[in-house]
Amino acid sequence: MTSEPFTLRWGILATGGIAKTFTKDLLVDPATRSATDIRHEVVAAASSTSASHAQDFLTFLNLPTAKAYGSYAALVSDPNVDIIYIATPHSHHYANARLALVANKHVLVEKPITVNAAQAQILHDIAREKGLFLMEAVWTRFFPLATEVCKIVEEGRLGEVKRVWADLSFWNDVEREFGVGHRMVNMDLAGGALLDLGVYSLTWVFQILYHILPAAQKGNPSVASSITKYKATGCDEMTSMILTFPPDGAHGIATTNIRVATDVNPEHPSPAPIRIQGTLGDLTIAAPCYRPTSYTLIPASSASRGTPASFSYQTVEHEVPGGGHGMFWEADECARCIRDGKLESEVMPVEESVAVMRVMDEVRKQGELVYSTAFESVEWGE
Repeated sequence: MTSEPFTLRWGILATGGIAKTFTKDLLVDPATRSATDIRHEVVAAASSTSASHAQDFLTFLNLPTAKAYGSYAALVSDPNVDIIYIATPHSHHYANARLALVANKHVLVEKPITVNAAQAQILHDIAREKGLFLMEAVWTRFFPLATEVCKIVEEGRLGEVKRVWADLSFWNDVEREFGVGHRMVNMDLAGGALLDLGVYSLTWVFQILYHILPAAQKGNPSVASSITKYKATGCDEMTSMILTFPPDGAHGIATTNIRVATDVNPEHPSPAPIRIQGTLGDLTIAAPCYRPTSYTLIPASSASRGTPASFSYQTVEHEVPGGGHGMFWEADECARCIRDGKLESEVMPVEESVAVMRVMDEVRKQGELVYSTAFESVEWGE
């Protein structure tokens, strides 16, 4: 006898571009990625502008039976919604996630989880107290390729990993394309390269030098960083970080930029943006690092030492099935965790989200990058 798949009912909070991409992925048949134990249903969406705006979103996505709300409070009050996906600007993640948790809804909140570590810790504490699932939407972590790479490192095939390089940067004509009001550079929306793009660079560094370590060996890295600001608004346009991780001092170099690109010309690809360096060889991950579909193993070799690695030079390709973008894997994780009564994902635990936020807090402190008091505050009102 075959049991019915577990259905997770979603409410979409905000209706911008990232919300459309995520919701489209929710509608991809799970069977195309060999997922037969869970399914997703979008039952409602909300826009802070108006219910008609939310309805336009649902119509565009061909969701005629889903409810449209003109306020976030109405959405989180819907008894048919199990989990809220939060797709607002970074500056509003804390308030929106807290609103949903207080309303007893599970939460998947876009990255970065909040503006600072204190806010992230409070969300974690509320979720634990109320017995609710909470996860930062670091979709990259759930790609099969990411899982495979972690296994290679854990098995020691690269030897002892000593250094991880990671970059995510986009080439932009900042003045013409963004001006001063665009969310990417708007300080009132917690804009800048670090929180928007640098979180991906940090994701790869933390995944290799922190996440896969035994709990007893994990510790906060020391941070040395440099920020160059966008003069028109004061946000960071270029940020570079060197992190030193316990227990053995491995280095993570994470960079981000909105003036120059990781891959400036697709016709002439730049070097891989992710480079994991072990004592037996390297593993590189091709761009784009946030949607990884290819990695290359490069064994260390020399005339005097030979090739001590157990692997040969090879490139491994992965596909994103079902015509989706790849966000459905994190949604599947939410469904399975909630079905099984888990309050956190082992792949992307909230503790690690807080740890990454601590690093970004320190980087901003070193670079004297401060957002408005309202968005840095942990105060909250319904």
